[in-house]
Amino acid sequence: MAVLITGHRGFIGQNMMAALPGAVGHEWGDGDPNLDGIDRVIHLGAISSTACRDWDALMAQNVVSSVRLITECERRGIPIQVASSAAVYGPNNTTFVETDKPDPRNPYAMSKFIVEKYVERHTWAVPVQLFRYFNVYGAHEDHKDQPSPHSLFRRQAAADGVIKVFEGSENFLRDFVSVEQVIDTHLRFFDLSCSGVYNVGTGTAMSFMDVARDVAAVTGAEIQEIPMPDHLKQNYQPFTRADMTKTNSALGAS
Repeated sequence: MAVLITGHRGFIGQNMMAALPGAVGHEWGDGDPNLDGIDRVIHLGAISSTACRDWDALMAQNVVSSVRLITECERRGIPIQVASSAAVYGPNNTTFVETDKPDPRNPYAMSKFIVEKYVERHTWAVPVQLFRYFNVYGAHEDHKDQPSPHSLFRRQAAADGVIKVFEGSENFLRDFVSVEQVIDTHLRFFDLSCSGVYNVGTGTAMSFMDVARDVAAVTGAEIQEIPMPDHLKQNYQPFTRADMTKTNSALGAS
């Protein structure tokens, strides 16, 4: 099976390429991907920074290119999987069910939401599967501007022996999901003919402070609490935990 992976040089893309030897990679700026001979597409390529405020760039890379690729895949009869984000739920959601009313609060989240709505408003002749990633961590995060706390805290511990967490981090909980589990979900959905939006998380939540303590226990680093910057306070999510009912049901899990 020939698989095309867009965004193959990114964090998840590098791990996906390693899991699928022989896959074809494609990056933004290389022109439209060549779909000749391709059996399946995993579309990871996008501006992934939640801090991006360049709406023109987000529209071009996250929305227009995604819609073009999805429609071309259908025209050719190629199933496609698309990376979305739990950011579409917004900062005040507490249930994180795919049918919850979205509340995208930043341009990045809005770009993902627009693609989701485009897919949901059509009936597709091939599987079009969108995955709302929660907080993914793992290998190859080094280049990211916003690495997961697992990677960031280890980086800080190695640099100067101090892990910096925001004050009150015991109260900031996230559904941290390993990149290996994300890839496993993608691969298991290869066998399914369903289309739609699916959560990809663990269904459990862990505080930033607990992550810091785990890293400190391994590295011997000191934990230092710092004030949260003002620009983060308004829309900072205090809690995420994927409801995995729909995803597990599709996969036949309990």
